[in-house]
Amino acid sequence: MYSKGVVIVRNTNKSDSSTDYQMELVCVEQLVPQDHLLRVIHDHVDFSFITELTRPYYTATTGRPPIDPIVLFKMMLIGYLFNIRSERQLEKEIFPNAAYRWFLGLRFVDKVPDHSTISFNRNNRFAGTNLFQEIFEEVVRLAMQHHMVAGRVLITDSTHVRADANNNAYTVQVIEKTPHEYLEELHQAVNEDRELHEKKPLAPKEEVEVTKHKVSTTDPDCGFMNRRNKPEGFHYLDHRTVDHKFNIITDVHVTSGNVNDSTVYLERLQRQIQTFGFDTTLEAVLLDSGYMTPYICKKTLEMNIFPVINYRQASSTPGLLAKSDFIYDSEQDVYICPARQQLSYYTTNRAGYREYVSAPNSCASCPMLPQCTQAENKQRKIQRHIWEEHKEQVMINRKSPEGEALYRLRAQTIERSFADAKSLHGYRRSRLRGINKMREQSLMTAISQNLKKIARHLARKEAHVGGLQHGHALFLPINTKCRSVTQTPAA
Repeated sequence: MYSKGVVIVRNTNKSDSSTDYQMELVCVEQLVPQDHLLRVIHDHVDFSFITELTRPYYTATTGRPPIDPIVLFKMMLIGYLFNIRSERQLEKEIFPNAAYRWFLGLRFVDKVPDHSTISFNRNNRFAGTNLFQEIFEEVVRLAMQHHMVAGRVLITDSTHVRADANNNAYTVQVIEKTPHEYLEELHQAVNEDRELHEKKPLAPKEEVEVTKHKVSTTDPDCGFMNRRNKPEGFHYLDHRTVDHKFNIITDVHVTSGNVNDSTVYLERLQRQIQTFGFDTTLEAVLLDSGYMTPYICKKTLEMNIFPVINYRQASSTPGLLAKSDFIYDSEQDVYICPARQQLSYYTTNRAGYREYVSAPNSCASCPMLPQCTQAENKQRKIQRHIWEEHKEQVMINRKSPEGEALYRLRAQTIERSFADAKSLHGYRRSRLRGINKMREQSLMTAISQNLKKIARHLARKEAHVGGLQHGHALFLPINTKCRSVTQTPAA
């Protein structure tokens, strides 16, 4: 390998000093700056696991010799690292770029792999497989090997990704609503509560709930999102979890844009615990208000986890007393109104809510009636979920000093992770159509973010050790105001 470029031939047919048609023998490696991101990744990440993961999808006995799968993966990685959305454009960008060629192991005389090779592998060789999920998990395990994942605090949230679909091109379809997994457990708990209050058990609900949805004719897999403070239109949702220590992404899951955040959370949490062995380390989870459901509160507390979930006060009719103005007496199982009147248990409905009602005769003569209810029968009704005590415990967690300190991590972890994905890696809009291709994009985006963090952390660690060996003190910024559980994650 040459340490410097050596001039071999120069065109001497021109009388001027033009350097057109100049030919030189150079070392490609010398053209890549020492601090280039691809050099940092190359020096600190071993990609040999790609060969092992892709081995089942290649044959050594038939067909032409394939392009090295590591080269193809690195080619895709370049596109996500540097926000090159088009694979055709990616091929053009690699052709003159010395750093890209060096990272792929290509000489200047080597042909850049055709962009159609990536499409062929996506639509044929790797179609219907979990290859990108397996690659993502191997990268997380690499971070764990270097002690970059503590598994103590996991922060989860979702973000919308604009689908490649026309908002005006859709049909309205009647879709059967898939029952949530917890409905069987809820039905059993409801009947137990009704029997406790000497009520007849409810029969299982046989009819299937159907709803009308806008279905895109451009990309039927996406969903029409219509949420408060969110853009209206066809989107996908990326449900993402990060570890608090170095902000390493530990889980990515894509759904259509009309799926509620809470419906997939517990399944994804259990998957992380089983995949990465967080069962012995996980202490707390941080969630936004969209995850504040009685079932999530109940399950996380039963898992001996400290859940910190933000919440919104239940909305009430303006001018009327809110539910928070009433006091619940657990010993008598009644609510007490500001006028010291009791609201007694009436029934437990199928949705899991106990209904407490006041006595109409007492309310009719109450001076606070206009502030309490507008019902014609002059009766106030309050609902309380059968798992409400779990929700109240989570609200206590959120208000505690530990909960306040933990919740502040969101801004520098999950919110930062989404911001980097959108501003640096082109994650505001889906590149391709279909949920499987959207999952590929979400996983590759997360892989690129994780690899950047791993490589830069190892480079800083290597520089620190090298500085100490040479007798130089390296001063690194340390957040001395935070405890270990709330340490600032590395970039």
